[in-house]
Amino acid sequence: MEYIASQDRYDNMKYNRCGRSGIKLPAISLGLWHNFGSIDVYNNSRNILLSAFDNGITHFDLANNYGPDPGSAEETLGRIMKNELKPYRDELIISSKAGYYMWPGPYGEWGSKKNLVASLNQSLKRMGLEYVDIFYHHRPDPETPLEETMGALDLIVRQGKALYIGLSNYSAEQTKKAVAILNDLGTPCLIHQPRYNIFDRWVENGLLDVLEKNGIGCISFSPLAQGLLTNRYLNTIPENSRMAKPHGFLQKEAFTAEKKKAITGLHELAQKRGQSLAQMSLAWILKDKRITSVLIGASSVEQLQNNLRTLDNLNFTAEELKLIDKLSEPVIQNSK
Repeated sequence: MEYIASQDRYDNMKYNRCGRSGIKLPAISLGLWHNFGSIDVYNNSRNILLSAFDNGITHFDLANNYGPDPGSAEETLGRIMKNELKPYRDELIISSKAGYYMWPGPYGEWGSKKNLVASLNQSLKRMGLEYVDIFYHHRPDPETPLEETMGALDLIVRQGKALYIGLSNYSAEQTKKAVAILNDLGTPCLIHQPRYNIFDRWVENGLLDVLEKNGIGCISFSPLAQGLLTNRYLNTIPENSRMAKPHGFLQKEAFTAEKKKAITGLHELAQKRGQSLAQMSLAWILKDKRITSVLIGASSVEQLQNNLRTLDNLNFTAEELKLIDKLSEPVIQNSK
């Protein structure tokens, strides 16, 4: 059956200006880090993506190594773009990144011009696109000169392979230096993508100030602390969760008694607000005017719809914010 996007797709989404640019992003964006790889059920991935667009999510975020297998999330998006979303390309902001390990040898990761240009060429081929809207350097490279990495991003924009460029996982000081180089080159940084959630607040120690001063947007990844800030971990570690997997990013050691207590308290507050813990946690990030968008993942259309209901209540009282700080204070991570 031919896909036709919902006519009211823009009615309920909130759009925020990205720094001082001409671009607005949806308050909630969809990340394809998980659930869109070759090991996942294609029809489920497709349904999530199309449902997101039908609800006003115009920004899909990827990276060259997303999968698994690495690269397969971009292939999934490419298939959906070709079959369903091609007529809507100009309504979409599609981003990708490079910097983490992708292929063998000395050019398969980090921040050399060779790696970044080759990686984006591969990504465009996998997605069947002529350009991406945003291309990020995924992580700082301790060995490649920053001038080379920023020069590669500038080159990519001048080649027409990306409209804007961004940084991810850069500290405040690294961001300051990179932004100065980019401004001199004439290709300003559009956006920064850091990890940020109620439990992990390192960006508050300078990075958000740097972004605001330079007119750069901010989109947070892992806004739900990889699932900890959801109802899934209220009682115990659920089977098939990220924490239950032996080699996942989220380790059982992270589920301390203090963290469990904090999660329980935050859940109780969320209920009083008429929200789930996840909805309140997303709203908490969006309360800061320096935040352009939050990146959510979704394993089902139902989960996506639940997270979208965050937009029904984005306001907090001063007392609620103080309580969130008090409940989370014992487990807050303030350093990168």
